[in-house]
Amino acid sequence: MDEIQDPTLSAEIERLQAEHRRYAQRLEELVQKPYLSSDEQLEEVKLKKLKLHAKDLIFALERRLPVVA
Repeated sequence: MDEIQDPTLSAEIERLQAEHRRYAQRLEELVQKPYLSSDEQLEEVKLKKLKLHAKDLIFALERRLPVVA
């Protein structure tokens, strides 16, 4: 397995991955509902944007990491 050399970036990536999972879990809860209130619909849109932003940040940080094989 590749080893990440920068512990600060690694910790930030792990934090973002946890955040991304939380967003995905809440979105799954909303998808299971037969009907969403107006507030829930807004939450769904916001969560989708936050989830995508977290994923973009993860990829950007991963590209900055030196990876040792």
